[in-house]
Amino acid sequence: MRWRFSPATTDRLLMAPKDLRTADPTRASEIYSGRFAFAGKVVICDGRSPFEMDPPSEEWAESLFGFGWLRHLRAAESGITRANARALVDEWIALQAVGDPIAWRTDVVARRIISWLTQAPLVLHEVDTKFYRRFLRNLTRQVRYLRGTLGGARDGLPRLQGIIALTYASLCMKGQMRNAKSATRRLVHELERQILPDGGHISRNPGVLIELLLDLLPLRQAYASNNIPPPPALLNAIDRMMPMLRFFRHGDGNFALFNGMGPTSADLLAAVLYYDDARGTPVANAPHSGYQRLQAATTVMLADTGVPPPIGVSQEAHAGCLSFELSSKQHRIVVNCGMPATNRASWRHVARGTPAHSTVTVNEAGSCRFLAARWLRRLLGTPIVAGPSEVPVAREERTDGVVLRASHDGYADMFGILHQRTWRLSPDGRSLDGEDVFAPSSGEKLPGGGRDEFAVRFHLHPAVKASRLTDGHGAMLLLPNREAWTLEAYEDPVSLEESVFLAGSEGPRRAVQLVIHGRARKVPRVRWTFTQVDPAAPSARHDAAREPELPL
Repeated sequence: MRWRFSPATTDRLLMAPKDLRTADPTRASEIYSGRFAFAGKVVICDGRSPFEMDPPSEEWAESLFGFGWLRHLRAAESGITRANARALVDEWIALQAVGDPIAWRTDVVARRIISWLTQAPLVLHEVDTKFYRRFLRNLTRQVRYLRGTLGGARDGLPRLQGIIALTYASLCMKGQMRNAKSATRRLVHELERQILPDGGHISRNPGVLIELLLDLLPLRQAYASNNIPPPPALLNAIDRMMPMLRFFRHGDGNFALFNGMGPTSADLLAAVLYYDDARGTPVANAPHSGYQRLQAATTVMLADTGVPPPIGVSQEAHAGCLSFELSSKQHRIVVNCGMPATNRASWRHVARGTPAHSTVTVNEAGSCRFLAARWLRRLLGTPIVAGPSEVPVAREERTDGVVLRASHDGYADMFGILHQRTWRLSPDGRSLDGEDVFAPSSGEKLPGGGRDEFAVRFHLHPAVKASRLTDGHGAMLLLPNREAWTLEAYEDPVSLEESVFLAGSEGPRRAVQLVIHGRARKVPRVRWTFTQVDPAAPSARHDAAREPELPL
């Protein structure tokens, strides 16, 4: 919306961009009563300012200092909530959270600037000139701070969010319009660098696409509202990112759990997809992002077939090379463990490891190595410092289905083993054949001496009920809609083991994983099949001799 109130001051707001993030007006009464519930933690202020309270977690502090919760007050649309919003903003201006490193982290400052701009109609409704000037002065200081510190921002999403915030400020604040050209140049450079040709993000985290589009779509409109043509790089980035939203979706609407993805916010995803004009069939091949999608009838399979992202943007990346997820209709069957929405620090080490993914582990090691030095982790986080350097991928459309082949060398240096995986999805979507092959990375023989133990893991969604087949070489899987599938391994026993599904909307949940254990020298090839079956019919063993081998 355009801003009409413009008192005599050195700066003024020209417009307030739209906030696409969904709001809950019932949260307004909680905030008014001094109850601040963010990221699974609750703080009761008891008359004190929330900015004076000790944050119970880093995530809670990020939410508080980012001011995204102002949208809930705006949704309530009352004089009380407007007064409450002004009072809280005024408290921040007075207190400034001096000395709190989270409050002045680049991405948090960027979020606060965007929140203040988008919610300006709430905060500045019928205010006097004194408050208006105080608000604008503080906002201008934050913009200057962000501009001065952006060079030290962490690469990837935090840096891009900072540039987006500066671009918003240059379009929405009269005193910042002189910076519009330079902000646009930085925006163009970063979008061209971070948004890959297939529309994925350089971090390989699917969830980043939603976060960015929630800001980039209103930014496109902000240019138009100022009669400034949006830069082609912005339009092209949006056009590339939109199809990737559908690429990562299962039949239930949730994103596949790769590289830091947690629970999918259905409301936020719907808000972004509203602007998807194409609404077409998802692309099947995302080679730049390192993902593949197989789809037949109502069955979807998504696979991670990429190398780790660059070290500077790998702080949240996972060691899940050649992991996959499988769904049928509205139900996910095979998943990765994912990341929780809250308390991420407690689970990060587990969630990022290879055993938390539906892929192969060798000697219980991960296919990637993370930064281990504690003093460096405090500065740099835990990026991936070693992992697969090559992941060749081949995709073939055949009359008997789509065949996808990939391999990685993540275990070559440690154990001298290459992992090759092949999938074939039948044309009717009722069977997914798979094969894992262990090949020597050099020479003709696989390593011995106990360095060749493997585990082929299939983590099941917690809604799936699993029971072993009578011969121990497979499992019956019952979905919530009573649809039944089997996993059968033709030469190898299948065990049911404990797992945890971290990406539940209500927090981590107990789950089950199907695991095939063995030694690569004895069993260099493991074949398995997921098949949709009649749940009323007795399970029958397939004759392994009649099962066609997957093409190499």
